[in-house]
Amino acid sequence: MVSTPGQPVADRALTALAPPVSPVITGGERDVVDRNALIADKLRQAADILTAQGADPFRITAYRRAAAAVGVLADDLGTVAERGGRKALEAVPGIGVAIAGAIAEMLATGRWAFLEHLKGTADPESLFRSVPGVGPALAHRVCDTLHIHTLEALEAAAHDGRLEQVRGFGHRRAAIVRAALAEMLARVRRGPLFASHEEPGVDLLLDVDREYREKAVAGELVKIAPKRFNPKGEAGLPLLHTVRGPWHFTALYSNTARAHQLGRMTDWVIIYFHTDNQAEGQRTVVTEIHGEAAGRRVVRGREAECRGHYATI
Repeated sequence: MVSTPGQPVADRALTALAPPVSPVITGGERDVVDRNALIADKLRQAADILTAQGADPFRITAYRRAAAAVGVLADDLGTVAERGGRKALEAVPGIGVAIAGAIAEMLATGRWAFLEHLKGTADPESLFRSVPGVGPALAHRVCDTLHIHTLEALEAAAHDGRLEQVRGFGHRRAAIVRAALAEMLARVRRGPLFASHEEPGVDLLLDVDREYREKAVAGELVKIAPKRFNPKGEAGLPLLHTVRGPWHFTALYSNTARAHQLGRMTDWVIIYFHTDNQAEGQRTVVTEIHGEAAGRRVVRGREAECRGHYATI
């Protein structure tokens, strides 16, 4: 079993049980039971943590309901996804659109970035290093330049030209990464390469960012004890759960190696979002240091929209 140093045992086990890059899924009955059980356990962990953090009760109930459904499911979720993609996962009783996306991520990578952030164990650089064509230095630059944390966000950047703006990524290497990600993610996705994922407007993201930073400074938020860069194990990372209309948000400061190196831990804010009918997404909000928006908060990857937003207020 190949594992990432410091990766929790349960995560290593799920990684080992994840289907191979080949679309052919193999494995015996034990693998089926173990994989479903590990995914159910991760969903329960998320529900328990959200409960302790005072998150929205409906969100917590959704994770518990999904965990119970997965726990008694006779069919292997990997096989379900291989045969019908995310739509097949969404069709499993107790699993909605948002949680189907989380399960797809676990099946494809053996990890769930949202849960890792809740637990303070997130390490997007090690995730990106699992992609052929992305070594340690390039993974570091991707996180530093693009502020993304998931394979699907990396795939989007490889297609919309942002990845080629990262030093070391030319057209050829970006094409290699696109092909590798298409193969890695294909086993849990059917239909168009990009499902059109709606996102909250930048006004909502910036408002959540404002609420998070104000309450963090005022000491009004629950704090978690991140596993990384926290040798004393102190609970010092503020975390916000909030709702805006149909959108559920979770916000916290970035705890990446680059944020620590640059002293930007209290500037880079990671925001997760989803609705009951919309898969989970993630954006990072930072203080712009260049151009006409210098000094203002901007959503990475949506800078033009932020400039338009500020022009109207």
